[in-house]
This record gives sequence, structure tokens and C-alpha cells, in this order.
Amino acid sequence: MPQLAYVDGRVLPLRDAGVGVEDRGLQFADAIYEVVAVLGGRLLDWPAHLVRLRRNLAALFIDFPMSDAALSAQALRLVAANGHKQALLYIQIGRGAARRDHGFPSDPNASLIMTVRRFDFQQRIAQLQTGVGVITVNDMRWGRVDIKTTGLLANVLAKQDARNAGAFEAWMVAEDGTVREGGSTNAWIVRGGTVFTHPLSRHILPGIARSALLRLAADVQVRVVEEAFDLETARSADEAFLTSTTSPILPVVRIDGVAVGDGKPGPVTARLAGAIWADITAQTGWTAF
Repeated sequence: MPQLAYVDGRVLPLRDAGVGVEDRGLQFADAIYEVVAVLGGRLLDWPAHLVRLRRNLAALFIDFPMSDAALSAQALRLVAANGHKQALLYIQIGRGAARRDHGFPSDPNASLIMTVRRFDFQQRIAQLQTGVGVITVNDMRWGRVDIKTTGLLANVLAKQDARNAGAFEAWMVAEDGTVREGGSTNAWIVRGGTVFTHPLSRHILPGIARSALLRLAADVQVRVVEEAFDLETARSADEAFLTSTTSPILPVVRIDGVAVGDGKPGPVTARLAGAIWADITAQTGWTAF
């Protein structure tokens, strides 16, 4: 079955999909995006993704007239056409194509791109048992990382640093030593049975998996405090973990090559993982266990 993409009303083979050279998403990163997990052919946390998408469009003053119902229908048709039971749906909405000029075009025509790629979520179950390592890098991103734009160069460089170091992720650290988040994940630590994560602000992305964990933690009697922590505190934590759409929850067992706690996934992370994967099954019917 060929890989299919959606580009401005057309569904076509991925190899033939493209945008014009004056597309503002291409030239200015004047676009927002969402990545949605597809499990059992169903969209995980879809209503939350729609809310964030609309918020981000408003923040960039991008007029996107398609209704949520119409966007949902197009997304589900593309998922079905690609035929993957485990996949990632990528959605990108930009201001469209116009003569190159920094200011907004007078008659913008928003663009919509969607792709579906196979993704193996089963691998995350194995990683729950072993944990992953992270490195730390200086946070060089712009001042509104709470808006999920396609301007990801600092994230790209951080993720490549992690890859070069043999780590799973890079945690962004502010000048004052505060750990903000990962290149594509939210960061968490556990101290004395309590979970800590950076509060919502312009410095972190309001992750969909992050909000899901906050919702589910109370169900398994885990206390979560939205409070910033520094790198020294993270390195001395009992446990650490990360969350994202592509990694619903993964234990972090090494920071910059140094073991977190006893260097093994901890009990609080495991309890939360059970709640998260149970919620995934409840939403989609898909189970990895």
C-alpha cells in the first residue's frame, strides 16, 4: 500500500507531495503543527490536540477556516487510507504561499499538510523496563516555545547532540540552571514520592501527554507538583522520566551519563506508566501487554 499525504485538499502519494517554494512555512517557519498517536487505527487524545492546534493558530494570527469536524474527517480518512494500526499523524497548518516578505500577506490562504507514518509503539514497552539516558544542553530556543511552531532548529541541534552521545533525549537547561523540557518531550523528576515538573509558561510546550499524566496521577495516588527544578536537583532525584506523544512515558535512568537513583526505573514511574497505558487502551482499544 503506497504512503499517502494530504496537501491542500488533495490526497496523493507521499513521494509526489510538496509545497511551493514561496510557502511561508518553508521560508519563515510561519506554521504550526501537531503530532498525534494512532493506535488501533484511532486517534489518541484527539480533542486535546484540536484545542492546542486552535490556540496556536490564534497565537500566530493564522486564519484557518476549516471546522474541527471537517479536519477530523479528513484526518481519519487519511489514517484509514494509509492502513497503519500503529502510526503518527502529522498535521501542519501554515499561513500559505505568498511573495517573500516578512510581514503577513494581505490575502493569506492557509495551507494544510497531513501525513501518516508507521510507528512502533511496542518498542516503548521494552524501554519501560530498561529506561533511557538523557544529556543536557543550553536552551537556545526563542521566547515562545509554548507555541508549537515548525521553527525547531534549536531542538534539531539538541536532538542530534543526544544522538551523538548515545542518549535518547536532550534536556534544555536555562541560564539559571533550571531544567525546562526535552527536545521533543516534557521532563519530570521524583523526590520522596512526589513528582515535579516545570509549570506551564512561555518556556515549555504544554504537552498533550503531560496533561494526560496530570489527569491520571491522582487516580493512582501520585502527588504531582508543577514546580521548576534545577539540574543539580534532577541529578540527585530518586527517579526521573519523560513524556510525549511518541513516548507516552519513559524512565530516565541516566543524566549526562550519571545514574539517577539506583540507575533503574523506579516504582513511581512504573505506577504512572500503568495508568497511562491503561488510559491508552481505554481510548483506542489497543494494548501493548
